[in-house]
Amino acid sequence: MIVVTGATGGLGGATVEHLLKRVPADQVGVSVRDVAKAQHFADRGVRVRQGSYEDPAALRDSFAGAEQVLLVSGNDPAADLIGLHRRAVEAAVEAGADRILYTSQQGAVPGNPYRPSDFHVATEAVLADSGVAWTALRNGAYGPLDQVLGPWQRTGVIAKPEDGPVPYTDRADTAEATAAVLAGDRRFDGPVNLTARAALTFDDLAEIVSDLTGRTIERVVLDDDRWIADQVATGVPEQMARLMLTYYQAARAGYFAEADPLMAELLGREPRTAADRLAAAIPA
Repeated sequence: MIVVTGATGGLGGATVEHLLKRVPADQVGVSVRDVAKAQHFADRGVRVRQGSYEDPAALRDSFAGAEQVLLVSGNDPAADLIGLHRRAVEAAVEAGADRILYTSQQGAVPGNPYRPSDFHVATEAVLADSGVAWTALRNGAYGPLDQVLGPWQRTGVIAKPEDGPVPYTDRADTAEATAAVLAGDRRFDGPVNLTARAALTFDDLAEIVSDLTGRTIERVVLDDDRWIADQVATGVPEQMARLMLTYYQAARAGYFAEADPLMAELLGREPRTAADRLAAAIPA
């Protein structure tokens, strides 16, 4: 059995949907906080059990009988994510899982200035010490591109701090590739990158949206302090703005620059490009 956590969330839920195209429903289980929200999976024959990273006993029950467990990483910056992930790994080991997979982040290496990298690095270390086979799926950035680029359609500019190349990746492709790893015969040990084919800068993206719209969209590089001040002025807490700044600092230092071909191999097709996604989002 394959058990997926976070199956009522965006990435986890989409991964289960793709799994159900590859394996029988009675070989899939989900561990969720609220079983009522997973009723649509139960109706299709998926085993649904309550479990959360805060409750090791419930996790052990929701992981029972699993050969593979996919741990979808937590995203609450106020939580003790390393501690929660450690409990989840321990529960999977105690439940007898043969392999643990974890949704990590591209560039999850020591020294990366992007602060969330720290808990991914620590969680991968927990997995390495777990005594069972493990795979860290280091996902490329898959946030919505309209959030990444800001209000360029209204302003005509992409005004962000200095950046670097990033393989902006489609979340739907990430979920499909994750299901392919879980359901496939090929096993991956340790960390692997799941990214789009090409790493792009904001200059590249400004050129793409200019071509798509027939408008000249300008890339404006903001000083770090100016960008933080602008964010605070729009109501973003300063602490959050400084956290997001570390993402740009990591990008400009090259921590996200590698575009890996593995996702295309797993999908059996080319992943969606940033141009594909932007074209679909621009009003006709």
